[in-house]
Amino acid sequence: QLQLVESGGGLVQPGGSLNLSCTVSGASLKDYHVGWFRRRTPGARREGVTCIHKSDGSSYIAPLLKGRFTASRDNAKNTFHLHMQYLRPEESATYYCAIRFAGASPAVLCSNIPSGEFSAWGQGIQVTVSS
Repeated sequence: QLQLVESGGGLVQPGGSLNLSCTVSGASLKDYHVGWFRRRTPGARREGVTCIHKSDGSSYIAPLLKGRFTASRDNAKNTFHLHMQYLRPEESATYYCAIRFAGASPAVLCSNIPSGEFSAWGQGIQVTVSS
């Protein structure tokens, strides 16, 4: 059974850093494109944070996050990561990881693919940026 589990969330002060991880089971991560998304409130629209191609190394980072957020993947460990720096209170949100088998560029993956067309989603993890 394909399963994604996020870890690393929590409370961080403004300007602080946090690293999220997504561990995949039931599949080989090397066969999947990966992405991180967030929702600031339960009813808010999904925001694409960053996405990484499964094999060519290309990636997409939301323009306003460049320089502060980076992503990486470790196919050998079936895990991918989101590294967040200089966090702002308005970036408090539930962060989700997702994987997709079918092809798409990282930018399209992050912006235009409906949630139902991903292969699997994590349950979400809360990040709170507050003093």
